[in-house]
Amino acid sequence: MTKRDTPDMAGQAAPLMQDVTQAMSGFLREFRGFQDVVKVKFKQTEERMTMLDRKTNRAGRPQLAAATSAEAPHQKAFCGYIRTGDETALRSLLPESKALSTTVNSDGGYLVDPQTCETVKSVLQSTASIRAVATVVSVEATSYDVLIDHGDTGAGWATETDPTVESGTPVIDRVTIPLHELSALPKASQRLLDDSAFDIEGWLAGRIADKFSRAEAAAFLNGDGIDKPTGILTHPVVENGAWSWGSLGYIASGEDGGIGDGDAIIDLVYALGAQYRANASFVMNSKTAGLVRKLKDADGRFLWSDGLAAGEPARLLGYPVLIAEDMPDAGTDSLSLAFGDFASGYTIAERPDLRVLRDPFSAKPHVLFYATKRIGGDVSDFAAIKFLKFGLS
Repeated sequence: MTKRDTPDMAGQAAPLMQDVTQAMSGFLREFRGFQDVVKVKFKQTEERMTMLDRKTNRAGRPQLAAATSAEAPHQKAFCGYIRTGDETALRSLLPESKALSTTVNSDGGYLVDPQTCETVKSVLQSTASIRAVATVVSVEATSYDVLIDHGDTGAGWATETDPTVESGTPVIDRVTIPLHELSALPKASQRLLDDSAFDIEGWLAGRIADKFSRAEAAAFLNGDGIDKPTGILTHPVVENGAWSWGSLGYIASGEDGGIGDGDAIIDLVYALGAQYRANASFVMNSKTAGLVRKLKDADGRFLWSDGLAAGEPARLLGYPVLIAEDMPDAGTDSLSLAFGDFASGYTIAERPDLRVLRDPFSAKPHVLFYATKRIGGDVSDFAAIKFLKFGLS
């Protein structure tokens, strides 16, 4: 640097210092303004807190009338707050807060608003049904026909020169399954529907569907076919050695009202045709299952085995077990255990939709809910299902 350069640098530094001075002055002005705003805010907050303290510590006014109101002051204050949003009356009760209690209405119980569950917890009912293993078809008619070829065509050996003899033809039967109507007609008041804490209509629909499923499950086993499906147990049952089409065969357990040592179950399995055993399953109720699962083979191994994975059914002799509570309990000559290919043996025909008609006019001020479902069922193959009879023969 030379002496000639010094005046130029001094001239450039002067404007820079002037800019810095102006910036600092502007920053100080803005900071002082921010301080003033904060002071005002603090002052306003302090005044508001003072006013709230005065309202809180204000004593309640004396009664103008000689007789006191029958309505509790807590309830009156709470109602006033709900209607107008004014919380002054509620705050006036705070000095007595040490004596408040939710267990006594007059001491504060009115201030506790009850809460209602959004759903109704219903008693669980068993809905296991042979629907799980039967054939289910959807129809748009009043009945469903199943064509069954239970005969066999004739055949024979022929020589080169002998004339061919006419052979027999298969026999085709038709099983007609009419559809029956399952209905329910509960009612509820319109005020209840408007003011309830949960969805009454949805709850009723769920309860109706649950009841329908239990009613049809019972009919699939015990229905007499009059305005309801024809159940498996209502068909004629004969000893398996004398079985013929139109009836169901059974194997006797060899013990009156009991199941014996379990050999009869093995006989039951092999009484069913080989063409059905691949898709066969056992059906029984819980009490019968309690007897069966105690059975052991000659080596002490249980014949019953539980499912290895979640949702997998238990197995008896390797075949799945369906627990249907509508099956009869074990007793003298009871048909408490069924085995067969139910997909071939029983057909369920239904309109799949559950219709609910809301009628607010016929029973005013109540609302009627008319629910209907059309369904039918019957045995479609009498050779596909066998029973174990708890009897001597």
